[in-house]
Amino acid sequence: MNWDQVEGKWKQLKGSVQSQWGKLTDDEIDQTAGDRKKLEGKIQEKYGLAKEEAEKKVDEWMSGS
Repeated sequence: MNWDQVEGKWKQLKGSVQSQWGKLTDDEIDQTAGDRKKLEGKIQEKYGLAKEEAEKKVDEWMSGS
């Protein structure tokens, strides 16, 4: 799945995001609105990860979606 597909299916994928990154609130997930950079930023913030690590985690999540 590429990121354009993720953005188009964001409402359906929100549950998967919540399962993967449970520290993110529904509001925070809604704020990202399917924007990859915003999602990575929220993951960095909540999990204390470096930018590269957050990007890697999102890539891994995408490959499993």
